[in-house]
Amino acid sequence: MNNTKILIIDNDEVLCDQVKETLENEGYSVKVASDGAEGMDCFHMFQPDFVITGILLSKKDGLQVLREIRETSQTPILITSVKSEVFDKVLGLELGADDYLVKPYNFKELLARIKAILRRTQPYTHPGEEDVVRFDNMEVSLQKFELKLGGKPVDVPPKELELLYFLASNSNRVYTRDQLLDKVWGFEYLGDSRTVDVHVKRLREKLKGASDKWTLKTVWGVGYKFEVI
Repeated sequence: MNNTKILIIDNDEVLCDQVKETLENEGYSVKVASDGAEGMDCFHMFQPDFVITGILLSKKDGLQVLREIRETSQTPILITSVKSEVFDKVLGLELGADDYLVKPYNFKELLARIKAILRRTQPYTHPGEEDVVRFDNMEVSLQKFELKLGGKPVDVPPKELELLYFLASNSNRVYTRDQLLDKVWGFEYLGDSRTVDVHVKRLREKLKGASDKWTLKTVWGVGYKFEVI
């Protein structure tokens, strides 16, 4: 049985009913909110595994909902909107959305995108090994402070390993250099943000050729992300 919980935030009542029925037929547990404020309340109470939100919402628009969720959670978010301009898509993705789907959309495509996002944002871990992140040909363990590529241990300094673990645990989300300094080095770190660049460069040298299914990617003008292809 599918235990995945999905929250839909949209002011189109007819569309919400249709999407809810489609998702429930696939075994998902679904809640619906008609505006941004209600959506945030439902997010905190329902604690969904996935969020579908429109942009043109009352009380709080979809981008504000996205910002607020990203302050505390890495829950996958799919934005839906009648706006098809590249600027709107890029803005949504840079704010932390996992995908952007233009209305009107086909429900089969919606389902396919949800499943694809869930696959790439939920790396496999064994029970009791939540500190281990695995992707194709790569395993990172914080408990053992160990990186394995193709099953073989690779020498890697602690901060490089912590940086890789953090980015891989939050795959396909872009982080700025300052955010990575805060998350990996700590708020008290007073060093130059170029420290992140140096660590990423060294990691890339170690990860080169390990897999064609993921990469440590530079998002120009923003920062870095662990991209699952």
